[in-house]
Amino acid sequence: MQTTIYYNNEDAYLIGQVDAKGRRERKSRSAVILSILEDYFESDKRLGEILVDLGVISHANLCKGLDLQKSKFTDKLLGDILLEEELVTPEAVERALMIQDRQREEAGNA
Repeated sequence: MQTTIYYNNEDAYLIGQVDAKGRRERKSRSAVILSILEDYFESDKRLGEILVDLGVISHANLCKGLDLQKSKFTDKLLGDILLEEELVTPEAVERALMIQDRQREEAGNA
C-alpha cells in the first residue's frame, strides 16, 4: 500500500518533529507517521477492538470468542481463546498486544 501526504510551509514544524523522531528511532518518515496514527486511533482499546480494527477478525467472531470466554473459558485470556478456536493467527495477536502494550506504556509515562 502506498500513501501520499501533502503538506505545506505551515506544516514544517510538525514535519521537523516527525523527522527528528525518525532519526532517534531509526525509522522512515512514513513509519513514524503511521505509528503516530496507530497510537491515536488505537488508544484505550481492548485486544478484541484492536483485532477488529486491524481487520484480522470480524465483529461476529470477536463476539463468539467473548461468549466462549464468558461461558466456557472464564479463566482464559481472550487472545488464547481466539487462537485455540483458530479465529486469528498468532502474528495478529502479537501485533495487537504490541499496540496495546505501547498504549499502556505511553499512558503510564504521561
